[in-house]
Amino acid sequence: MIKKLTAYIGEYKKDTWMSPVSVTLEVILEVLLPVLMASVIDHGVEAGDMKYVIRMGAVMLVVAMLSLMAGTMSGVFAARASMGFGRNLRKAMYDNIQDFAFHNIDKFSTAGLVTRMTTDVTNIQNAFQMIIRMLVRAPIMMISALFMCVTISPRLSLIFLAALVFLGCVVAFIVTRAFPIFDELFKGYDRLNASVQENLTGIRVVKAYVREHFENEKFCKATGNLKDLNVRAEKLVVMNQPVMQFTVYTCILLISWFGAKMIVLDGIMTTGQLMSLFTYTMQILMSLMMISMVFVMVTMARSSAERIVEVLDEQSTLTNPEHPLYEVPDGSIIFDHVNFSYSDDEDKCVLQDINIQIHAGETIGIIGGTGSSKSTLVQLIPRLYDVLDGSVRVGGHDVREYDIESLRNEVSMVLQKNVLFSGTILENLRWGNKEATEEECRHACELAQAHEF
Repeated sequence: MIKKLTAYIGEYKKDTWMSPVSVTLEVILEVLLPVLMASVIDHGVEAGDMKYVIRMGAVMLVVAMLSLMAGTMSGVFAARASMGFGRNLRKAMYDNIQDFAFHNIDKFSTAGLVTRMTTDVTNIQNAFQMIIRMLVRAPIMMISALFMCVTISPRLSLIFLAALVFLGCVVAFIVTRAFPIFDELFKGYDRLNASVQENLTGIRVVKAYVREHFENEKFCKATGNLKDLNVRAEKLVVMNQPVMQFTVYTCILLISWFGAKMIVLDGIMTTGQLMSLFTYTMQILMSLMMISMVFVMVTMARSSAERIVEVLDEQSTLTNPEHPLYEVPDGSIIFDHVNFSYSDDEDKCVLQDINIQIHAGETIGIIGGTGSSKSTLVQLIPRLYDVLDGSVRVGGHDVREYDIESLRNEVSMVLQKNVLFSGTILENLRWGNKEATEEECRHACELAQAHEF
């Protein structure tokens, strides 16, 4: 799954690599600051050497500015890489969806596809930015600060070791418990989007049958379910902050107590070294907090990643033959012992053993009650679906032998539910022929009895 997604980083690989490089430089410079501060206290303040304090202060200022610049560049590179990665993912999903057959779209639902292209991609985008920045910064910062602590006092460093083990267990507990909840949460978003989509699409029907109260209850139920799932997830995630603060303050108290004894009683530590230990304590524990935040975000993104890969891996159930036909000889249509099911289940066929022969130029009417599969029958002619058994032949050839685009260009079809796309009426009329003149579009409106409105 990871290999599949990272392939869409594409032209943003340079930014993806430059962000960790910049953040590594930032961390190295930040780790030097406490060492310089300890030197200022031990050799400048306590010795009363003001020139040394000014000189080292200037060095600290330069180091801090360089660290700021490196951090800023890291943020720019990470933002550019993550936004580009999200764009490429959306484009890849959209391109693949354009090739979907109706059967593929029915599998995911329109609301589910919208959620995957918006909410899920945003989660992946945010997680990717945190990974190439925070997940690089935090471990390097933690390891560097730990190394400096061990250099200053190996004995006091054991405090950090105990803190690391404790926080690692807490993060593992949160991640393992939160993942199933986030997985269900995104499915809840699909249900909510479906509810809103149905309501807005059928708003005239809702008002005509005075069903506003029922739709409100359905919507409230969907949002209530999302609220409950969010609360369950947040109950786990919010544990991270108080546990982290407890660990930070405990480490500071222990270092203060034992460090003071080592200065006053043993004389094996300087005041500057103790001050630098406090700074390294905050750096280590802040790094752990960053890592825990990344793990929580990655846990959310994992569910989104699985849903996105499902769309990217989905192959259209309708494909062109190896050597397709590009011309339709005539308009004759033959249904030869056709069986069709939306679920590929022979026991649930909506059309069974259909045999029809229509000659070129002939006009026929198909009459039947609501739900008797009249539209389904017609949709098999331009191969919007494939038959389960038998064959549909147009111009004497099975529709599966034709190039799909060539076949559909020869079939004029008015669907039950028509949609006006954004743009002008003229732009909508040119969907059938983008080179059509305005006069041809007017003539088409007259033929369709639509020129008056």
